[in-house]
Amino acid sequence: MEIQFTVPGRPKGKGRPRATMAAGHARVYTPADTVNYENWVRLCYRQEHPGVMLAGPVSMVVAAYFAVPKSYSKKKAALCASGALKPTCKPDMDNIVKAVADALNGVAYRDDSCIVSLSVHKLYGDAERLEIVLQGEEAPR
Repeated sequence: MEIQFTVPGRPKGKGRPRATMAAGHARVYTPADTVNYENWVRLCYRQEHPGVMLAGPVSMVVAAYFAVPKSYSKKKAALCASGALKPTCKPDMDNIVKAVADALNGVAYRDDSCIVSLSVHKLYGDAERLEIVLQGEEAPR
């Protein structure tokens, strides 16, 4: 079974855990913007594929589309549009995948340890977004 869905907006990476001291005890937490983005990814998946969950080995393809910077010359922007120039901006692609994989835990698959194949691409596009494709067997309901 192949599942495709889109997450509109600028791709974001998983933020580093933060720590704070309260009453002599360390407290570790995930930054709010990371929690919000993971919830957004989860919501986009559920809207397009409600109740669909994969079992067993899962293959994931993530395409992260970024806007061409306004500071680029027309020549450089044309290279971006043709695909000859790829984005080397933040966030790192491993952090993008970590945010997506963690967001889909328990929603698209049991756990992200089920992912056995991964392909990630950073590209320039008209609208900033993530396009995600998952392949695997549908889990019994």
